Amino acid sequence: MESNGENNKKKVTSKSPSFSLRSPSLNALRLQRIFDLFDHNGDGFITLEELSQALSRLGLNANLTDLKSTVESYIQPGNAGLNFEDFSSLHKTLDDCFFGGDDDLSSPAAAAADESDLAEAFKVFDENGDGFICARELQAVLKKLGLPEGGEMERVERMIISVDRNKDGRVDFFEFKNMMRTVKQIS
Repeated sequence: MESNGENNKKKVTSKSPSFSLRSPSLNALRLQRIFDLFDHNGDGFITLEELSQALSRLGLNANLTDLKSTVESYIQPGNAGLNFEDFSSLHKTLDDCFFGGDDDLSSPAAAAADESDLAEAFKVFDENGDGFICARELQAVLKKLGLPEGGEMERVERMIISVDRNKDGRVDFFEFKNMMRTVKQIS
């Protein structure tokens, strides 16, 4: 799966400690939330079509044939698609394969990679590149992800206020980083 058709081989050069949260219980909740978002019709299965649509919404245009060859072995016989357990198994395999599973997250290299990952995540939300996430930018990303919170500006503004430590109505990188690290460390 590539985000563009120019490169047929995806090379992963570094392991990402932020792919998984540090708390297994938060990881399970996050994964369930992702599963529920991808399961567009709510039938308890993510079909190849639903998975393809979800990846497209995230800007990852996957070839359906390639997606099928990757995912098909995780779908139990007789099922219409991936159930949550299948999805969890696929996630674990991808995590282990591409990101090395449970690496030492306290090493200096892991800390640097974590900082880099946070900067990249911040850029996704900071659509205009001004160094801040405003309510409109957050709402746009939430809508792209199909999250219901994106439909109500009042909820989005409350989300901003909850992490806006200097009360300027926007989230800067420092505030974003503190919020993300707090979420990762909750047990």
